[in-house]
Amino acid sequence: MKGYDYSQAGLYFITICCHDRISRFGYIENDEMIFNEYGKIAYEEWTKLTTRFHFFESDVFQIMPNHIHGIIILNNVGATLAVAQNITINQTDASEFTCSQNGIGFTRSQTGQPQGLPQQAGASPAPTIGNIVGAYKSIVANACLDIYKSKHEIMGKLWQRNYWEHIIRNEKSYRTISDYIINNPGKWNDDKFNIQV
Repeated sequence: MKGYDYSQAGLYFITICCHDRISRFGYIENDEMIFNEYGKIAYEEWTKLTTRFHFFESDVFQIMPNHIHGIIILNNVGATLAVAQNITINQTDASEFTCSQNGIGFTRSQTGQPQGLPQQAGASPAPTIGNIVGAYKSIVANACLDIYKSKHEIMGKLWQRNYWEHIIRNEKSYRTISDYIINNPGKWNDDKFNIQV
């Protein structure tokens, strides 16, 4: 979204796709995601993001064979998180990907320990969603590349350029998106990201 501050507190629905939607991370069996060694890296590095970034909290997420869905919470205002109230949807890549609900903002209580303290004068600027996603993609790609090199194989591009994001603006949208992420493996055969269908 042009001019939007992606370092501000809020809930963000993120989708990151593998290059050419190649299934790199495993496969779906009996409606469950089965990780290969690359999928385990993708999973583990996502869970480590909370230790890499202050003000970051991970909500629901799902590693799929060729993409990742997750809700990222940025919390730099203390114990509560005011969700962005803008109604304009940003699409950061050429896609029709939508999962939006209009409405007013809501406040979501923080569930767990604070991930950081309010920023003080002279401190580093808060990371943006782009910083977090970029770091994640780089860390996972480097770790996967090490495995390919150890096997004397060529990995090629792991990730599609950029990512999709959607600012979650109300509780109804949050619930809809959460359910979509959680139930994604069970709907893989009909998933638009599944290029084998």
